[in-house]
Amino acid sequence: MTALPAQVSIVVPTFDEADNIHALLTRIAAAVPDGIRAEVVFADDSTDDTCAVIEKEAARFPFPVVPHHRPEPVGGLGGAVVEGFARGSAPWIVVMDADLQHPPELIFELVARGEATGAELVVATRYAAGGDRGGLAGGYRRLVSSSSTLLAKALFPRALGGLTDPMSGFFAIRRTAVDRAATEDEGLQPLGYKILLELAVRCRPRGIAEVPYAFGERHAGTSKSTPTEGLRFLRHLITLRTADPRARAVVFGLIGLSGFVPNLALLWLLTVTAPGLPYAPAEIIANQAGLLWNFALIDSFVYRNQRRHHRRSLRLLTFAGVGNADLVARIPLAALLIAGAGMSPLPATALGMAIVFTARFLVVDRWLYRRLRGRTTAPVAVPGAVAAVPGTVEAVPGAVEAVPGAVPDPLG
Repeated sequence: MTALPAQVSIVVPTFDEADNIHALLTRIAAAVPDGIRAEVVFADDSTDDTCAVIEKEAARFPFPVVPHHRPEPVGGLGGAVVEGFARGSAPWIVVMDADLQHPPELIFELVARGEATGAELVVATRYAAGGDRGGLAGGYRRLVSSSSTLLAKALFPRALGGLTDPMSGFFAIRRTAVDRAATEDEGLQPLGYKILLELAVRCRPRGIAEVPYAFGERHAGTSKSTPTEGLRFLRHLITLRTADPRARAVVFGLIGLSGFVPNLALLWLLTVTAPGLPYAPAEIIANQAGLLWNFALIDSFVYRNQRRHHRRSLRLLTFAGVGNADLVARIPLAALLIAGAGMSPLPATALGMAIVFTARFLVVDRWLYRRLRGRTTAPVAVPGAVAAVPGTVEAVPGAVEAVPGAVPDPLG
């Protein structure tokens, strides 16, 4: 007899969590309401025996336990979660950590909240009334968490407007919302451990609800929050913010302006240490320093996910060629505007720079770094929706109500 499909897929990314698996599965099993079909999908990047422990423990529990050890940890924890999505089958997906700082007893309450409100995304929050972030060890981690939350909400005021805790790693999302990202130009592009930020911005969930909870103490293992993950988080923010062409143009221009610093610094060195060098060749040489600076930032941050088209050396040479053509074109273009259009030198120079900048951006954006469609493919939707989960706690007082309607601008 074929088993009925699961109604809730619990996706757990793991990295060296062997000591947490038994306690986690035991508490999940105790939390599953009667009549509800659940499955647990482990997306594992461990270097210890976590995956072997999962396989051993799986036979002890009455629900499917799916271990998936990734050969390469592409995208960090967020990439593991997305691969876990593809291996689950249920219309509701709950994402949580393995260290028991996220209480398994809240899993089905999140789903019930989503069913009751019609929200596509339900987030367990530490910051709404009734929530507690006591499990964040030390002032440093609390400062990092608060600062990250403020920065993310400042960059995405509309997409994250219904969330008090956009850095939460514990949430429930309908598969239909995840599938919607597959129709976008870029699909999901997770990086690091803040997968909720990726989903809230790219999936455009239709309705958001929150349930407060107490962030618990770690059962075993060590924190995955490191300086390296912090840099990944900043890169992820830039990637999400520059998904819109207008935002990319602004960042492109700001990086271009910053290139004047190495340009002028090298020009000063050349004219001071080699005073006999004429200005024109000194400026040409110094311009290369600015171009190299610009390329390093643009290639590493703005177009991190569009670098497969050409080798790095070819990208650099092309970028430098376009930048030097920019330098050569500005003066004759301004002269043409002065002579042909009767403009005075200042507005002619400004207009010439604007035209050349626009052409340079379009060449780099539309040709050198062509936007990829569906680079990370979202899983296929499973028809049908989960029924309201019986036996769960009623809606928690103080929880944020669902926000109806799709977010009009996910990058707002």
